[in-house]
Amino acid sequence: MPAQGKHRRPKSTSLGRGLAALTTGGAVLALPVIGATSAFAAPAPSAAPQAVAPAAVVAQANSAAKAAPAKHSVVAGETLSKIAREHSVSGGWEKLYEGNRKIVGSNPDLIHPGIKLVIGAKSAASSDGKSSKASPSAARGASADRADRSERIDAAPVAKAAPAAEKAAVTYTNDLDGWIKESLAVMAEQGIPGTYEGIHRNIMRESSGNPAAINNWDSNAVKGTPSKGLLQVIDPTFQAYHVPGTSTDSYDPVANITAACNYAADRYGSIDNVFGAY
Repeated sequence: MPAQGKHRRPKSTSLGRGLAALTTGGAVLALPVIGATSAFAAPAPSAAPQAVAPAAVVAQANSAAKAAPAKHSVVAGETLSKIAREHSVSGGWEKLYEGNRKIVGSNPDLIHPGIKLVIGAKSAASSDGKSSKASPSAARGASADRADRSERIDAAPVAKAAPAAEKAAVTYTNDLDGWIKESLAVMAEQGIPGTYEGIHRNIMRESSGNPAAINNWDSNAVKGTPSKGLLQVIDPTFQAYHVPGTSTDSYDPVANITAACNYAADRYGSIDNVFGAY
C-alpha cells in the first residue's frame, strides 16, 4: 500500500474566498462573496464634549453686570441729599456730587430738572478694577478646558457668596409727616440735634403746617425780610444756616426745617429747647 502523502490544504486568500465558480455550459461567472469574518461596523463617532464655561468667566460676567452704574433723571424739587437717600448712596450727597461734579457744576445746591446723574459710578470702577485681575485658578481652568470633567470640577474656583442686597431706598410722603422725617434723616447725617416732637410742635405754632406761610406784618417784614415757610425763617438766617444738599429755596419744606433746626441748635442747643418765638 503506497504511503499516503500528507497534503496541506492551501490557505485561502481573501480573493479566493471572494470568488465562487458557477459553470453552466462552460461559462464561468465570478461572484464576489463577502465573508462574515471580514465585515466590520464603522465605530460610532464619540459625542463631542459639552463645552463648559470656566466658572471664573461666568463669575466675572455676573460681577460686571452687577457693577453697572444706574442713572437717575432729576425732577423738579429734588436735591442731591434726597436722591442720595433714595438710592442709599454710601457717603451721602457728597459722594453723589463728587461722582457727578461735571454734570451738576460748581454749586451742589443747584441741580436742574432733566439732568441725568450716575449712581454708583465709583463703586462700579472699583469692581471693574478688581475683576480685571485673573486668579491663577481661573487661568488653570481656562487652559484645562478639554481635560476630564472631574479634573475641571476640581480645578474650578469656589464661587464667592453673593453680597447682601443693598438697603431698600427710603421714600417719604409729600406731607408734613414726610417732610419732618426726611429732615430728621438729613439732620442725622449732618449731626444736627432735634426730635420729631420738637420740630412738629414748633411748626404748628409758627405756620400751622403751611409750607407757603409768610409773615408780612412783623418787624422783620418791615425791614424787608419777612419770615417764610414751615418754621418762619427769614432769608439772612436761611442763607447763613442752610444745610448743604438741600434746596436753596427757603419755602422748600425740608430745606426750611433743616436750616431752622441748624440755627436753633447753634442758638439754643436744639429745636427741642424752643417753645416760643425764636
